[in-house]
Amino acid sequence: MRPADLAHRWHVHLVVERGLSDNTVSNYDRDLKRYVNWLAGAGIDRIEDVTPQHLEAYVADLRRGSDTARPLAASSAARALVVARGLHKFGVAEGVLPADAAAEVSPPAAGEKLPDTLTVDEVARLIESCSTETPLGLRDRALLETLYATGARVSEVLALVVDDAVDTGGVIAVRGKGNKQRLVPLGSHARDAIGAYLVRSRPVLATGKSHALFLNARGGALSRQSAWTALKQAADRAGIAKDISPHTLRHSFATHLLEGGADVRTVQELLGHASVTTTQIYTHITADNLREVWAEAHPRA
Repeated sequence: MRPADLAHRWHVHLVVERGLSDNTVSNYDRDLKRYVNWLAGAGIDRIEDVTPQHLEAYVADLRRGSDTARPLAASSAARALVVARGLHKFGVAEGVLPADAAAEVSPPAAGEKLPDTLTVDEVARLIESCSTETPLGLRDRALLETLYATGARVSEVLALVVDDAVDTGGVIAVRGKGNKQRLVPLGSHARDAIGAYLVRSRPVLATGKSHALFLNARGGALSRQSAWTALKQAADRAGIAKDISPHTLRHSFATHLLEGGADVRTVQELLGHASVTTTQIYTHITADNLREVWAEAHPRA
């Protein structure tokens, strides 16, 4: 069977039988396409012909990069391997493959990398760099306030509709991975920014066709790329040289809560992490801060 044909069958299985969210399926599809294209470039026309050595070469190429693709970090290459493994496992379950060629292939090793964060002052500068005198400035301020106030993923914030942000009682509902809903407090700064955006900005941007909370200049729903661009422009205005993304605000949210005394389980719930182990990476950052303070202040440090 052609790799692309098996990939299509697995896509249908993920959507129809497993009911994964659109965002999750989209991520799977991206890595599936990458794998199928690599197999085609390697001259492999049948999924049955793939060997463990092929998969090891695939991972090595992902880490190495090419003229048309940047090198992937170990974590991204590992995720791509997980998807390739899933495809082969599905092929075995469907009776297409006699054996799972990917089962024994190990992901690339990676050292622990703590997430990048902003300081509280940097977050304030970032948000305050957005103008309150223009529709897009008001939108960007509301967007950044919401990302930082909730710690939500950018996809979760961009999926909000107007009704989600009106009369919320200080709490907003977001839908995360697996379409699971969670409630997250919305602070006064974010509520004020959203209120100003809804009154003074969104009516200017709206064409009446989209119910999305955050709109682009043409009245359509704001895209992830546009949200990233808005953040980068705000960082430039604020003089922040760090390489940041919308996820940086999520990392900063978690780190600042833990530094402020919140317990890990609460932060886990707010972030929508299925396992507390995922959340505990942020405790490493706060432990480092504690060590620095101790080293400076303790008489016998």
